[in-house]
Amino acid sequence: MTVDETGRERRETAAYALRLGDDALVLCQRLCAWITGAPTIEEDLALSNIALDLLGHARNLLSLAGRLDGTDRTDDDLAYGRTEREFRNVLLVELPNGDFAVTIARQLAYSVYCRLLWTELERSADPGLAAFAVRAAKEVEYHRMHAARWTVRLGRGTEESRRRMRAGLAHVWPYAAELFETDELARRLDATGAGVDPARLREPWQRETAAVLAEAGLEVPPEPWAATGGRSGLHTEAFGPLLAEFQSVRRQYPGGTW
Repeated sequence: MTVDETGRERRETAAYALRLGDDALVLCQRLCAWITGAPTIEEDLALSNIALDLLGHARNLLSLAGRLDGTDRTDDDLAYGRTEREFRNVLLVELPNGDFAVTIARQLAYSVYCRLLWTELERSADPGLAAFAVRAAKEVEYHRMHAARWTVRLGRGTEESRRRMRAGLAHVWPYAAELFETDELARRLDATGAGVDPARLREPWQRETAAVLAEAGLEVPPEPWAATGGRSGLHTEAFGPLLAEFQSVRRQYPGGTW
């Protein structure tokens, strides 16, 4: 491999890590809004712990992106110093929380996808991604189990809980399609062994989520349309206010330390 080819692969791996780090960072911020607002104290702590795990994922991935792209930007630089259009997260993770069933439907879609992704990336040719994926796969397995248990509980609960779970799934499922959207970058990294083409994960994701929904007595919702645009920096109206709140202190006191 030539010097130019090595440099290009590092930059592409950086862009890939940035996407995955942005997914984790934005979902972490959304879940933090449940603190003191979850249905029970135990659930309050569970969602807080999941958000904390996702923050750890984001910090690792953004730090890796900053090292590989040659800019030496830190995780803080990338989290607080970019504009809305520079974020590459999927639209699913920026959706407003809605009621508890919407959040659980989103958690089910994302955590099943992430467990498949990190398990594949344990064999990544990039040693930084591979080392991180080993730990992340174990953590998101807990996230998956948490979401699956709640999906079954709500689906087999009262008529009202079942109605809300169905509505949550119907709202979230079209956004889940973007998780499996592929492009030249993903395909090249899949071919070199550094990354995973997300299109390869769609079938096992459909199988696993369908099994959870069957246990819950719920039907797989239709996908009348598919969300797209997040990986290109095109976001929903809900993302701007979320990012503004997240970056407000850093922007008010640039360079501040405490």
